[in-house]
Amino acid sequence: MILDSLKHIENYKGIAPKIYQALEILRDTDFSKVADGTYEVEGFDFRYNVMSYTQNHHFEKFEAHKDFIDIQYMITGTEIMGFNQLENVTETEANPAGDIWFYHGTMDSVTVEGDRFAIFFPSDAHAPGIMPPKGPYEVRKCVFKIHI
Repeated sequence: MILDSLKHIENYKGIAPKIYQALEILRDTDFSKVADGTYEVEGFDFRYNVMSYTQNHHFEKFEAHKDFIDIQYMITGTEIMGFNQLENVTETEANPAGDIWFYHGTMDSVTVEGDRFAIFFPSDAHAPGIMPPKGPYEVRKCVFKIHI
């Protein structure tokens, strides 16, 4: 799991080209002109989803993906994102066709807001969408999916 700022995207240029490309899109896009929906960058294997919602839940379970990296970025609002390593949590449900597995376990967390983003790799169980203590917030979010 990586938590970083768009101010530091040059750090990813030589080591992770698709992550760098996704971060450039996040930095350079005026999301006020982008409707909620799914947008393909290079087909289904490199895409992003823009979504708007009101937070309404607390931590219940983790999710993880075996075939995709997630980059989660808050366009507006604030969100708590839980995380743990897969070896520290217990699988409770699997949907291989949808590339999503669910887990239960203890949680560490980060706050994602402003120009910060969180990157979750297949080894990371993550729980996005957790309402902060002062919430709920109306949020707008962009989630990149990068096939590995």
